[in-house]
Amino acid sequence: VQLVESGGGLVQPGGSLRLSCVASGLTFTDYQMSWYRQALGKERELVASVDDFTHRTNYTDSVKGRFAIWRDDVERTVYLHMSSLKPQDTAVYYCRAHDTRVIRGAVYWGQGTQVTVSP
Repeated sequence: VQLVESGGGLVQPGGSLRLSCVASGLTFTDYQMSWYRQALGKERELVASVDDFTHRTNYTDSVKGRFAIWRDDVERTVYLHMSSLKPQDTAVYYCRAHDTRVIRGAVYWGQGTQVTVSP
């Protein structure tokens, strides 16, 4: 299984970025897909998730109204569009796949992509 993120980089406050995560080696439609982030010296936190069947989305409060997550099951890709970026959004962003069909279902992580918000 591989999850390959891309799209990170340096952006000014108020700017936008779009992250992508392409999955291979798994049945993509069986997995809830999420984006997490980890800032330097802090714990990894959930940013947003999109369910496998319903495509229902969930966001942490600090990004509501600024970030959007969606998935393309044909392209086996999950996206995170980030707008109105703030310096506190600076972190390594990780893609996560979770099989929620069963208790303690498989979980896979990508390698992460750095997002830096700075003037």
